[in-house]
Amino acid sequence: MTLAVAVEDPRQVEVERMLRDGEAYALSLYPADSCYLLSVDELVSDDVFVIVARVEGRAVGMAALVDRGDGSGELKRLFVDEEGRGRGVATAIMDALEHAARERGVRILQLETGPKQLAAIALYERRGYAVIENFGPYVGDEFSVCMEKDLSTPST
Repeated sequence: MTLAVAVEDPRQVEVERMLRDGEAYALSLYPADSCYLLSVDELVSDDVFVIVARVEGRAVGMAALVDRGDGSGELKRLFVDEEGRGRGVATAIMDALEHAARERGVRILQLETGPKQLAAIALYERRGYAVIENFGPYVGDEFSVCMEKDLSTPST
């Protein structure tokens, strides 16, 4: 298996397919007002970097890094399709995203996921993310679990 991970433009048919699939999955678990998904237009911004994973050239996973410009950032839209699951794609995406964040001076990386996404929570915990109080738009949302990792410490 040839796995490649790189920063790419989200305005691609394959990436837009994953965005739609990720949205459908989120909406199957949570109410619409608890799904905080960035659109393609929001992903095309100077402060957002989209990481795409490809297996044999086919896009199978993605995530976005929102650089807040203050030493912190937020992970958004992590999604791996059926073909990519169980093949180390999420780990490769997270490695690349955290590397890109460090290169851009991001020292605190935060994320929001949902309580029904146990595999995602387990992945984040294995990578050193800890549950924190909900921040920003997630405050008061019972369907949000917020996590954070200090990227200034050595990787585990």
